[in-house]
Amino acid sequence: MTTTFIAVSAVLLVVFALWGKRKRQRRLNTVEVITLPAVVASQLGNQRDIKVYLPPRYREREEERFEVLYINDGQECDALGLHDTLARLSTAGRIRPVIAVAIPTNENRLHEYGTSVAMNELGLGTLAPAYSHFIVHELMPLIDEIFRTKPGAVLLGVSLGGLSAFDIAWNHPEQFSAVGVLSGSFWWRARDEEEKIDAGRRIVHSLARQAACPPPFRIFLQTGTRDEVTDRDGDGVIDAIQDTQELIAELRATGCPPEQITYVEVLGGRHDFETWARVLPVFLEWAFSPAQGRPTEAMSSDYRRPR
Repeated sequence: MTTTFIAVSAVLLVVFALWGKRKRQRRLNTVEVITLPAVVASQLGNQRDIKVYLPPRYREREEERFEVLYINDGQECDALGLHDTLARLSTAGRIRPVIAVAIPTNENRLHEYGTSVAMNELGLGTLAPAYSHFIVHELMPLIDEIFRTKPGAVLLGVSLGGLSAFDIAWNHPEQFSAVGVLSGSFWWRARDEEEKIDAGRRIVHSLARQAACPPPFRIFLQTGTRDEVTDRDGDGVIDAIQDTQELIAELRATGCPPEQITYVEVLGGRHDFETWARVLPVFLEWAFSPAQGRPTEAMSSDYRRPR
């Protein structure tokens, strides 16, 4: 009986040792989430809690600095599957370690998001300049002060938050190395009397058309073939796709080389978080791939890159 007891005890010790090792390994690959409470946006006159996702072993890698991803509509990061996607791709070595900053919106979303140069034809986007100021001049310096960051941030947004992300990067190109726009609201049109926008009236397209040189940052654009049903000119191409493809044409006319712009079109993709959650790993690999190559997850039958 004594021999049996010793044998069983030895087996249990091995099991517990292996369990402890695996538990420690899981902890090492965990993305830690912390909250910065009540971060003030001075020009907006409000404040918001900011969630920060730290890469695995951030606290142990004391000599390292990390790239930063800022995300509009940060209150929806659970719907995007951000935490698990970051952990999975980091553990697999498919992305470089990155700090993700989730910026929540509020009841003023339709005014904080937009284009800084002008409100749209519906009178929306009036607070876009103040929101841009918050991101670039208040939040980003705060993140740089608290965490070990690298220059050249990446900005991501969906829908109207995507339009906002593009606009902020466009107006502050020295701050960003890349921008991602999923189902961006590029239909955003100016009022007829707006003098700063040309006759085309889609504001972002107009800005690109007026640009003297291409932007220095990389651009990731995504649409879904079921993003909407509206087809204003009856050409068989929904407006979300047409607006995005025509923006790409304007950007290329400024001198953007083909490799600077990545466009992913999701077959059957809708204007919803289920679709954007599918695209998120594609974007993350594009933005933070260790090899700086094209993402692999995009190249399934569900995705295509139209010419």
